[in-house]
Amino acid sequence: MKYLRAALSLLFAGGLTFMLNRPLGPVPALGPFFSPFTGFWQNAEKPVNTPPSDIKLQGLKGEVTVQYDDNHVPHIFADNDEDLYFAQGYVLAKDRLWQMDFYSRVAAGRLSEALGPLALEFDQYNRRLQLPEGAEKVLEVCLKDPISKMITESYAAGVNAYISQLTYKDLAIEYKLLGYQPEPWTPLKTALVEQVMKKDMNGRSDDYRMSNMLAKYGKEVMDDLFPNYPSEESPVIPSGTKWDFKPLAVPKIPELMQATLAAHLNLESENPGIGSNNWAVHGSRTATGLPILANDPHLGLTLPSIWYQVQLVSPTVNVYGVCVPGWPGVGIGFNKDAAWGITNVGSDVFDLYQIKFKDKTQKEYWYNNGWKPTIMKVETYVVKGLPEAVKDTVYYTHHGAVLYDEGKKSFSKEIPVGHAARWSGLFTGNSLLALYHGNRAKNYDEYRVFLSNLEAPGFNVVFANNQNEIGITAQGKYPLKWKGQGKYIMDGSNPANDWQGWVPNDQNPSVRNPPRGFVSSANQFSADQTYPYYLGWKFAPPYRGLRINERLANMQKATADSLRLMQNDNFNLEARQNLPDWLKILETDATVKSNPAYLVLAKWNLKNDPDQVGATIFERWTRELRTAIWEDEFNTLDEKGTPMMYPTRDRTYQMIKNQPTAKWFDNVKTTNKAETLNDVVVGSFKATLDSLTLKHGPINPETWAWGKAKSTDIKHLVSALKPFSRMDVPNGGGANIVNATTEDGKGPSWRMVVQLDKTWPKAYGLYPGGQSGSPGSPFYDNMIDKWAKGELNELVFLKSKGEKHPKIISTTKIVKSEK
Repeated sequence: MKYLRAALSLLFAGGLTFMLNRPLGPVPALGPFFSPFTGFWQNAEKPVNTPPSDIKLQGLKGEVTVQYDDNHVPHIFADNDEDLYFAQGYVLAKDRLWQMDFYSRVAAGRLSEALGPLALEFDQYNRRLQLPEGAEKVLEVCLKDPISKMITESYAAGVNAYISQLTYKDLAIEYKLLGYQPEPWTPLKTALVEQVMKKDMNGRSDDYRMSNMLAKYGKEVMDDLFPNYPSEESPVIPSGTKWDFKPLAVPKIPELMQATLAAHLNLESENPGIGSNNWAVHGSRTATGLPILANDPHLGLTLPSIWYQVQLVSPTVNVYGVCVPGWPGVGIGFNKDAAWGITNVGSDVFDLYQIKFKDKTQKEYWYNNGWKPTIMKVETYVVKGLPEAVKDTVYYTHHGAVLYDEGKKSFSKEIPVGHAARWSGLFTGNSLLALYHGNRAKNYDEYRVFLSNLEAPGFNVVFANNQNEIGITAQGKYPLKWKGQGKYIMDGSNPANDWQGWVPNDQNPSVRNPPRGFVSSANQFSADQTYPYYLGWKFAPPYRGLRINERLANMQKATADSLRLMQNDNFNLEARQNLPDWLKILETDATVKSNPAYLVLAKWNLKNDPDQVGATIFERWTRELRTAIWEDEFNTLDEKGTPMMYPTRDRTYQMIKNQPTAKWFDNVKTTNKAETLNDVVVGSFKATLDSLTLKHGPINPETWAWGKAKSTDIKHLVSALKPFSRMDVPNGGGANIVNATTEDGKGPSWRMVVQLDKTWPKAYGLYPGGQSGSPGSPFYDNMIDKWAKGELNELVFLKSKGEKHPKIISTTKIVKSEK
């Protein structure tokens, strides 16, 4: 009997060993993961280790020195540019390899290989957006130029030098949890990372929603409720700026096409959270007499962070700033003489075209009074956990790929079936060459060379140098459109709806040393209505831009700290403009006027500070008020849920102020009475209190405080990995506040202030995360708390590798291996 028990025990152990070392569908094998020698235990938090003093790597030409400061920022010193970018690739991979891999898989449409069937629709959508084709075009341009070719190939070699050293034990915890391993890095993967940024900035559209509303309400209503320019704006290029160029002829407006309503599909709507602030103040307004530049790009806040701090030094450059993991060079930063920053322009470079096919084979489509052949491509997806690869047939027109076919399940809900997309994701440019020149730019002419290679996405690039020059340009490659083109879905058979050319690069909105003594952007309209080209009808709400320009116009003797404080400005301009009128309406209701919440709001200081209850009430009220006005007529078109959208905040508030008897205040779904403006304002305020009470209990200074009610989450890139996230980060701000931190995890992803100087600049910055991508590292999220408080770190900008600095804690030499 004892032999039988022993045999059964051995059989059970063997079976368990077999099971633990085999993946179960999309679930990885658990044996290696739980191994104390190679599994997740090896990713546990450890003391801060001093990197090895010497590393030997194949592929170097000379010696590289990497000095780490006390925030784990590498300061890389190389004898030549090839070794500099090689070392950047190696160092980035050491801290962020999984993140780099993840970004490249997103753009390649290959996430389902690692995550399984749940990611398949997302992959299909990204391939139909032609992100991989766009990357191939970017790479083709990159490899034709010897500088950008050198950069991307050297960077890839450095990443691969790190990958070649890895064993399972060394892999990031995400690889072990998800059950896959890194592939060799290639220049194409760097181009794919660029495509992810393009999609985040410009890969969205409201065309479908707008067309649904056009079909229901007609052009007159749409022109009234969705105007091409807001009633109040402070554009990026100051109003009244003279355009010193002869514009091209703008195409004539063809007959407007109304969208077909039979199809229902979805695409991500334009995202106002993808915004940013930047500004530069001329020396005439600063305490030092030289410019100060500030930038805080607002993106999705994630762990690992989208940014990585680095200093790059070679005989041709000494630059400090942040880069996107997987993308060489410094994207936002400064050198000895100059600084630059970026925000998203947000121009309309994503248009939908309705395609008329000859038959169900989709082999031909109608265009310019004739049938034209489509191009068919079969995409293959290897999906983790599925026994066979998934095939997806895609048809291409000259506009672009048809995003979905009739009967196909859609990832996104904003694109109708049988429509092709034309967008800036296929623009090329040469961003690596742009950053190469930008990192080395010292004067305005060199800044313009930097800009000439940037095409997509469109960026408001602010610049300042120690020669007292400041400037800003809405840089990008913009299609030459007739006014309003792309506001609605267009007839894909009419050549007049095609993009007819491009706005000349030297005619993009730009200004240098304006008389007012500062330049700024906050994703608002690029220029006033005298600018001859149409860039789009919808940009960010005007409040951040208005508040920034208001403060800068009144600023004298500015310092780096005063601009840091301005980045954290929580003043609510939206409330200042509207709250007094709304409170007067509330005063007509005795029960509301006696409510403690009314008294709090009436005494509120109009700041979205973390401890302010008034901010919580106002922000919720604006949401309830817009819903009360528009939900009955502008939510969905039909019982199928065909989407529409609300008019903008600016237009809504203009109507409340100037059109108090507008028909839109009446709720058409009620029959007992016709609601008035007063009914809507009072009713929405009561709904606000009901909603907040349900969520937070009776009004209380602690539970209703804005910081707690808003509760910003900084999630891991794979949102299911919640233990690797930082939830409920207390802070102030708001979507339309200069400190644009939102409850859905968007906000200042990097704050930087650079005080230029004739000898050596002083700079400050941090982002809500840490340098390491490992959740077990003390440098994974160590900057979040300071970021939430609005503080900045003084940045260590070394003059040479021989400089002694108290914050440098370790030095690593990377030398050439002969093997």
